[in-house]
Amino acid sequence: MDTPSTFSPEETAGFKRAAAAHAAAMVEPGMAVGMGHGSTAVAAVPVLAERAARGELPGTYFVPAAHFMAEALRRAGLPVAGLDDAPVLDITIDGADEIDPAGNCIKGGGGALLYEKIVGQAAQRLVIVADAGKLSPRLCSRHALPVEITPFALASELRFLRRIGGNPSLRQRPDGDPMRTERGNVIADCAFAPLPDPAALATSLDARAGVAGHGLFVGLASCIVVAGPDGVRELEVGG
Repeated sequence: MDTPSTFSPEETAGFKRAAAAHAAAMVEPGMAVGMGHGSTAVAAVPVLAERAARGELPGTYFVPAAHFMAEALRRAGLPVAGLDDAPVLDITIDGADEIDPAGNCIKGGGGALLYEKIVGQAAQRLVIVADAGKLSPRLCSRHALPVEITPFALASELRFLRRIGGNPSLRQRPDGDPMRTERGNVIADCAFAPLPDPAALATSLDARAGVAGHGLFVGLASCIVVAGPDGVRELEVGG
């Protein structure tokens, strides 16, 4: 997996659209489709809407990971359902904030990390879509790791995160108050050193009762779709 160059905002936006269109082409009639919260996943919505308008997706419906995505799908005229209606999804399309050579990801920059992981785990196939600027030799080289914390355990979990080198910083709203997730939890963005073993850190975080979720997606992706100057590629996970 190549280390990316620096791209302009216009180039990055174009890459996102290309990756999203490629992933949208994987959706077939009658599928239950999970939709994450990332900006690249959002870019797939108009492409899916165009396919539906052409009659290419009869019986297909969508399970969003966040209210924002649900609204985007409804505005586009696409049918929305919940996991109660479709506990097993055929495919989930989601973005990522950083991707390592093994296909492990950091997600949660938009604040929906727990629901995104639930929708990703419910899918038979999780397709991560990204621009080439998200590729990284090691996770946490370029992006902090979001950790969702139950407010009751905030002080204790922040202490734990500091002890393991996370250097946590609470994510804030524009008014300075802590940002809350849809479940009422808070997010600590943790500036770990580049991770030699993402799975080990994920296991440590999973063991903490006060950690409601975290942005490490280890071994979950089935396919990584990356768009860059050389076009769109499907990267073999672990390759």
